[in-house]
Amino acid sequence: MDATPDIMDRMPGAEDQSIGAILVETGRLRPDDAQAVLRAQKARGGSFGANAVRMGLVTRADLDFALARQFDYPYLPGGSGILDPSVVAACQPFSAVVEALRALRTQLALRWMNARVGRKTLAVAGVGRGEGRSFIAANLAVVFAQMGARTLLLDADLREADQHRLFHLDNRVGLSSVLVGRAGSEAIVRVGALRNLYVLPAGPRPPNPQELLARALFPRQLRALEGLFDVVIADTTAAELAADGQIAAAASGSALLVVRQDATDLDRLRHLRASLDLTGSQVLGAVMNRL
Repeated sequence: MDATPDIMDRMPGAEDQSIGAILVETGRLRPDDAQAVLRAQKARGGSFGANAVRMGLVTRADLDFALARQFDYPYLPGGSGILDPSVVAACQPFSAVVEALRALRTQLALRWMNARVGRKTLAVAGVGRGEGRSFIAANLAVVFAQMGARTLLLDADLREADQHRLFHLDNRVGLSSVLVGRAGSEAIVRVGALRNLYVLPAGPRPPNPQELLARALFPRQLRALEGLFDVVIADTTAAELAADGQIAAAASGSALLVVRQDATDLDRLRHLRASLDLTGSQVLGAVMNRL
């Protein structure tokens, strides 16, 4: 006797995970239209989603959203207003740009996460402003979170902080507050729609950012955070502004360089690489932004 259908019928949430149920629950499809799609599916065959799109009742973007929900792949549809559109891994997860970010995640997983060095923090560093450090850091954090890793995005750029803007967060409390003892773990904000992603914004700009990062408290805080998270991605200050980024990379233990085509000065990049080597930070490689 085949008991599988009965077992599936009794499994909690089995019905809720159907494409039709997700589309109806999220307001993308009316219940009576869902019934019409079911009738068309029974008559013509094919999947529920394909029939719904063919009938003009939902868009391909609606179907992508439902499929992502069904396979537990969190993202935010474009235009939600919850995040800045430049966080493409969350807003446009099926785009070619995000495929490249996933490939970068894979390379990092092979070179860094499997290195057995016991460190979980990666500093995203670069020579100049406008090269895309914050973009790479934010989107890397999202794709690691989408993989199921409990991920913290740490804004260690205490001069020109950007992550609170990208994630639409309050920046009145953050890393600078933690480093002077005015805040603790409550400064970390969970990005609820992405479940495994947390952000520690930079906080108020201090008059002494380099001195704060150079204190022994900063690496100790990183070690404590590594005990709470699987991955910590640290955004850092451009090297052309100050040595803050090198200090953050040294405390992190590993660094990823971001360069921008036709913009990054190669001599300054070599100098940054040499300075990171001197601090003992392991440079995993470089990523070309806006290729």
